[in-house]
Amino acid sequence: MTQYQTFDAGGLPDPVTEAEFYADVPTKRLIAWFVDIVLISLLTALVTILSLFTALFILPVVYGVISFVYRWVSLTRRSATPGMRLVALEMRRADGDRFDGPTALMHTAGYFVSVAVFPLQLISIVLMLMSERRQGLTDMVLGTAALNREAR
Repeated sequence: MTQYQTFDAGGLPDPVTEAEFYADVPTKRLIAWFVDIVLISLLTALVTILSLFTALFILPVVYGVISFVYRWVSLTRRSATPGMRLVALEMRRADGDRFDGPTALMHTAGYFVSVAVFPLQLISIVLMLMSERRQGLTDMVLGTAALNREAR
């Protein structure tokens, strides 16, 4: 018998019988979020310098666009942002498959809505801490979940 459960792409792992897929996910997501914020900030600083600092006039827009594209492209290509990959997390759809472009786009848009509307962000955090699959609000709406990679 192997050390880890195998992942059946027939759906998301059961949180009771395969709890290792969801262990420490909220903490890992927080760490990944901080890593991603640092990377996005560095990219924004680079764009600002390359624009000869004219980007400072619209810095929130520049930051928002870079953040959106960073998350969307990362989730589309690897089903995880660089921060998520660092802490061994990946996002999965309800059918157990990795994110595709449209799912990554909807997840990124949902994230931006929850960040823009602070009560939604609080609800999302509470859900991540309390739900069986450690899903945030956007995850619950889309039927997605963050899973530990090494548990596969």
